[in-house]
Amino acid sequence: MGDYLLGIDAGNTVIKAVIFDRTGQELAHAGEEGHSRMPYPGHVERDLGELWAHAKRVIRTCLDKAGIAATDIAAIGCAGHGNGLYALDRNGEPFLAIQSLDTRAIGLVEEWAAEGVGDRTYPIGRQRPWPSQTPTLLAWLKRHRPELFEHIGTVFFCKDFVVNRLTGRRVSEVSDMSGAGLIDLAARRYDRTLMAAYGLADCMDLLPPLIESADIAGTVTEEVAAQTGLAAGTPVIGGLFDVVASALGSGVSRTGSASIIAGTWSINQVIIDRPALDGPVFMSATFDRSRYMAMENSATSAANLEWLVREFFEGEHQDGVSPFDACCALAAAIEPASDDPLYHPYLYGAQQDGHARAGFYGVAGWHGKGHLVRALLEGVAFGHRQHIETIRKAGAIFDEAVLSGGGSRSRLWPQIFADVLGMPVSVAVSRETGALGAAIAAGTGVGLFADFTEGANAMVRVERHYKPNDALTARYNRRYALYKDIAEAMTPLWRRLSATKGQVAGAAA
Repeated sequence: MGDYLLGIDAGNTVIKAVIFDRTGQELAHAGEEGHSRMPYPGHVERDLGELWAHAKRVIRTCLDKAGIAATDIAAIGCAGHGNGLYALDRNGEPFLAIQSLDTRAIGLVEEWAAEGVGDRTYPIGRQRPWPSQTPTLLAWLKRHRPELFEHIGTVFFCKDFVVNRLTGRRVSEVSDMSGAGLIDLAARRYDRTLMAAYGLADCMDLLPPLIESADIAGTVTEEVAAQTGLAAGTPVIGGLFDVVASALGSGVSRTGSASIIAGTWSINQVIIDRPALDGPVFMSATFDRSRYMAMENSATSAANLEWLVREFFEGEHQDGVSPFDACCALAAAIEPASDDPLYHPYLYGAQQDGHARAGFYGVAGWHGKGHLVRALLEGVAFGHRQHIETIRKAGAIFDEAVLSGGGSRSRLWPQIFADVLGMPVSVAVSRETGALGAAIAAGTGVGLFADFTEGANAMVRVERHYKPNDALTARYNRRYALYKDIAEAMTPLWRRLSATKGQVAGAAA
């Protein structure tokens, strides 16, 4: 058996391939950024042909950089963003890809809330409908785009599509399916009563065979081997919901440990040994045969900084400094003051309110770019804090967390997290925690590790620790209260704004 593991991490924006040795040392890395299409307001889609082309290219580039024989790779693990909707047609060909930033189904979610649909889905799948949730999107297509719906042959997820292309197998696994509210979480299987609650009782045949995360889904085909440089016959495991993979890749593998991911989504999760906490949370997912992740998530995290950089800082490179680093440097130079602006990170809506919108508040003429960047970094951390408070209210107990995702790469942002949350925050050595988590699962699947915890212990190292500053924590407590008050005051105005946009769109049509 080979000495190396290939982890593939397919996010909403970037797909990466990383080769690790059995100690977690990175040999080579390659990544490519994809493009989203937004054909209508609230619609966020991607081209599956581009995704697969990028996957093949990053795999080959990574192999070339590593300088190892393809046969030295013991197994391949894939992680990918959860929810959204990735579909093959009835002939097994790539058909449709809706990303997890999509909000087209807001109206359907509101309708279902009034009808009590969530009261029927939550006891089974531990999740209530929300706009970019997979069954919600499938139900929306069934109602509003029947000409597309009738061609769908398989419904699964981003990383499942990559696994399908690598192996030719039509499968999914428990972490993504549970993270989408598509299985009976306690029984860990598909459930017709659950599907019927979504109005999808006739769609059971669209769900592929369900396997465990570390089960072998198939092997690399001869055709793919020729296209990528991989060795035909290399095992490919079922893979992981990327938030679970990032937790594992940052060293969060024991029951009771907590993971925060500041990526495209705000992910806040704790490992539990039962399907649910005592109180409600946004979702729960299973990732091994006996344990679960209780999660509070929303699309309100580092995607905000990506937007700010893309729209206002790209092209401002100085002496090789990335625009992200330049932004954080501007924020770090700001001395916190009582009249600093506040920011709501709702570019893609809030978890419970798809009408919510981002905004800066309290901006004065003496505030500059640095103040706005710092307000954004703080606002994202406040959003994470709201989710963590919900998890604790539901019964989870933890007093420290590991931070991963793009936000962890900054030296400033993890300290802001520690100060806003009032608890220690650690950052792992590896920047590619999603790919590393997928590699750990791959190693587990082929017997290199007894389980995920043994794999994480072997492959993950902690790089930095951040302790909260008591004075800043007290300041952030006051600002956080104001942050919530403004959001409450804005809620009816966001809905009025959405209604106005709908009227304008109707008039234009």
